[in-house]
Amino acid sequence: GAGPLRRRADPTAAAAGHPLLASLGRDVREMQTVLAPHIDHDSHHPAERPACSLLRRLQASLADNRPPTAGPGPDPADDSIRVHACHGSARQVDVLRDVVTGLLADDPTLEPADILVMCPDIEAFAPLLQGAFGLADSVPDGHPAHRLRVRLADRALRRTNPLMAALERLLDLAGGRVSASDVLDFAAFAPVRHRFGFDDDELTTLADWVAAAGARWGLDAEHRRPYGLEGFEQNTWRAALDRVLLGVCMSDEPGNRLGTALPLDEIGSSDVDLAGRLAELIDRLGRATDALTGRHTVAGWCTELLAGVQSLTAVPARSAWQPAELRAELAAVQRHATAAGSTEVRLDLADIRALLAGALAGRPTRANFRTGTLTVCTMMPMRSVPHRVVCLLGLDDGVFPRAVREDGDDLLSREPACGERDSRSQDRQLMLDAIVAATDKLVITYSGADERTGARRPPAVPLGELLDALDDTAAAPTGRVRDAIVVRHPLQPFDSRTLTAGALGRPGPFTFDPVALGGARALSGPRRPVTRLVPEPLPRPDRPPDVELDGMIELLVHPAKGFLRRRLDVAVPFEQDDPPDDLPVDLDSLQEWGVGDRILRDRLAGVPEEECRQAEWRRGVLPPAQLGVRALERVLRDVRPLVDRTVSLRSASRRTVEVSVPLPDGRRLRGTVGGVHDRTLVTVSYSRLAARARLQAWLAFLALTASDPDAGWSAATVGRAERGRPQCASPPALPGDRAAALLADLVQVYEQGLVAPLPLPCKTGEKYADARVRGQDHDRALSWATEKWQGTNKFPGESQDAANVRVWGRNATLEVLLAANPPGFFDLAARVWRPLLQHEQRRPL
Repeated sequence: GAGPLRRRADPTAAAAGHPLLASLGRDVREMQTVLAPHIDHDSHHPAERPACSLLRRLQASLADNRPPTAGPGPDPADDSIRVHACHGSARQVDVLRDVVTGLLADDPTLEPADILVMCPDIEAFAPLLQGAFGLADSVPDGHPAHRLRVRLADRALRRTNPLMAALERLLDLAGGRVSASDVLDFAAFAPVRHRFGFDDDELTTLADWVAAAGARWGLDAEHRRPYGLEGFEQNTWRAALDRVLLGVCMSDEPGNRLGTALPLDEIGSSDVDLAGRLAELIDRLGRATDALTGRHTVAGWCTELLAGVQSLTAVPARSAWQPAELRAELAAVQRHATAAGSTEVRLDLADIRALLAGALAGRPTRANFRTGTLTVCTMMPMRSVPHRVVCLLGLDDGVFPRAVREDGDDLLSREPACGERDSRSQDRQLMLDAIVAATDKLVITYSGADERTGARRPPAVPLGELLDALDDTAAAPTGRVRDAIVVRHPLQPFDSRTLTAGALGRPGPFTFDPVALGGARALSGPRRPVTRLVPEPLPRPDRPPDVELDGMIELLVHPAKGFLRRRLDVAVPFEQDDPPDDLPVDLDSLQEWGVGDRILRDRLAGVPEEECRQAEWRRGVLPPAQLGVRALERVLRDVRPLVDRTVSLRSASRRTVEVSVPLPDGRRLRGTVGGVHDRTLVTVSYSRLAARARLQAWLAFLALTASDPDAGWSAATVGRAERGRPQCASPPALPGDRAAALLADLVQVYEQGLVAPLPLPCKTGEKYADARVRGQDHDRALSWATEKWQGTNKFPGESQDAANVRVWGRNATLEVLLAANPPGFFDLAARVWRPLLQHEQRRPL
């Protein structure tokens, strides 16, 4: 009649004699208070064990419920309790791996089944444990722990069953914007890959298609209605898919379009099947997400979810248990709804996601103790079965005890009663149970230092209380007992202290990792500076019967990239960014250049401006609505002068000329030169009048003149300039023998560039040579060249180019180029750039 006993009136609160029983044992005290009439206090008396180690002395004082008394200090060899302070979670797992390996190596009677590892959250540590203990792919001659049999218990269903994870991802897609990255991640998910047959190369191709087709988010315009963008279909998956499928049938040429779709000019004949599988994925995903809208009963939701997962995923025959488990879990949700009498209640998407969260989350499973494996599980009640070694992993401050989200309108929490569940108090009790369950050794790890700054972090409060109790349990000759118990580990596993006997609490070296041994040896060995890719010249290659003009132009314009391709036959990988997910509000500099370059090429080919405008709208690069109109008009204002003011240069039809130039050694320089109008080589670029375009035009002009000296060749290189007036660079007519002599010398430079990379970056070399031609002294010209190479805060330098980084090293200074093998920078600048700068004339058009 008096009601439940309030927690604040619990008479057993002051009955705890040991401080750990007072701070960690509230759950057991309240259980005894609530269940006192039903407990037989004389049914069991644990056998007394000699309190010889520090762990046994602590357990004896806990069993006797007496305050700890400062007895004799622990034996220096007593390692019954060890607390390891590490730099973050990953380092904790590394340390635990070495601790377990050391215990098994030191005690032949110890088996993996005698070791229990518990942590507050198994999901946080599962990937690290899988890599550390060889649950993933093992490395030959790796850590001895890779050979241990380890079992992870209490995993969430979405971690153990990929179809449950697919269900969760499908719910996220149905409630989200269906962005480009979300769909690509979904396509790369194992069950989806298996269903549609995607391999790694095909997924990379899909990412390239998605970026080129302009897919950002939204299945179609109607899918954007909740966001108020139902009238704008650009950058949707439907628009991008139309471009991909149209690219199967036709190329991206002027006039090739169907309705509002522009073909994607990246679909080869071998990619037709991949395009069809992508279309099937988007179609099935659209039908699944459309079905997951509105309000349905629990049974309706489960039916649609099962149908959606089955249409989008597949598993191998050996994994047939996965769809069976999925069906069983959804059936269990329906049974619970029936038992609660809520079968006719209609739920929306947020409701069903919350309802299924419990089914997808981690749950206690059978730990299967004593089965011969090392068991890793979550700290749960009834898990502290006695083991010879108990390890507590991840007792970090702020993580343990685990945080609980309190319900703001829970009136019972204002005045809790004895026996009511308190998760934080339960975690404390679990730690106390683990301490008592260890029969030989107790191992605890926590993040005792910041991974980035190295600043020390305090242990979790319950762990601090344990250390305080240990200080009172034994007297240390100097300092406190915790100073001998707590082992502070270095940041890196290859630190010399991990390999020094006795440095980290073991008689021998602490780590058993051969990789760490190799790293420590390398760290303690002599430091050698990173050399260039080609520190010494390579042997001269066999001379081909003819020299290719294209190859010479490629190497002289970009010596590092040309050397890699022409001599080493390798290409610098292009780092493709992930497809963006947001609608653009403006064009960045690279996107604006791409739009301008495409429009300029089409306009020079005779395509009307309005058709170019419509093509860019369909391409999916422009921002929506008036934002795109403003960006496109800005580009067109720059393109129009380049087209209008070069009409006279392009009055004759465009043609390609074959060139063949005799060389002094009897060979010939052969190639083709395009962009020739009558007798004039015309190059019109959307870029500024840059060094690259001028050098390309100069080399082609020399080849034309030397091949046919009597034709009267000329060249005009046009680029953008300020105030809308294009700028033109053109050399005067040259005698044939002069052009042949310059070309022969450049062929020698080209062949030297096949032996060793030429230390002459294009912009850097042009800047130095231009300054010297204009009368600047050496130091001033060199400072300008240094700025081009190293860059400024606003503009990156040539040293950051991927090919230059590969050849000359990361963050290489100009001094590295100046010290390269002869011919040197200054000689090359004079031979390649001085003749061009002396003959070149610039004028506005």
